[in-house]
Amino acid sequence: MSIVSWLLLGLIAGVIAKILLPGRDPGGLIGTTVIGIAGAFIGGWGSAHFLDRPITTGFYDTATWLSAIAGSLALLIAYRILFGHSRR
Repeated sequence: MSIVSWLLLGLIAGVIAKILLPGRDPGGLIGTTVIGIAGAFIGGWGSAHFLDRPITTGFYDTATWLSAIAGSLALLIAYRILFGHSRR
């Protein structure tokens, strides 16, 4: 997959992660988008190294999408824990 397809995959994975974890994020739409893109890269790396499932097969592979969404969810949760505002 090319860099452009990873960016598109990360953007969509970030939107899906935001839908699965609704609420206010400290970074807004841009921060969530960046988290989605970084989560796609981290999810792909984790899938290749820890699950022994390389994700270079294509853009429409289910494992690629699941790893990108899982990486985005993990980063979004970590971001909210580290930088989230307390509710008063």
